[in-house]
Amino acid sequence: MTLADIVAQVREYPVAMALELGSILVSCLLFFGTFVLLARGAPTGTGEPWLVLIGVGTAFVLVWTVVVPLYERTLYSE
Repeated sequence: MTLADIVAQVREYPVAMALELGSILVSCLLFFGTFVLLARGAPTGTGEPWLVLIGVGTAFVLVWTVVVPLYERTLYSE
């Protein structure tokens, strides 16, 4: 897949491509964020960085399990 193909898909399906590319970005950030936090050691005190990481992961899961199906249902029901 060339860059021109990706640009064509973004123009044809802007919402779907934003979700796909955003998902790749969030997945990479969660992956590397987990390793950075593991390298820092066990959480001490309130563990806020871990809570942020868990919150971002939860929001990511909710988008794909709730928001995207609802969007598709409203999009294809018309």
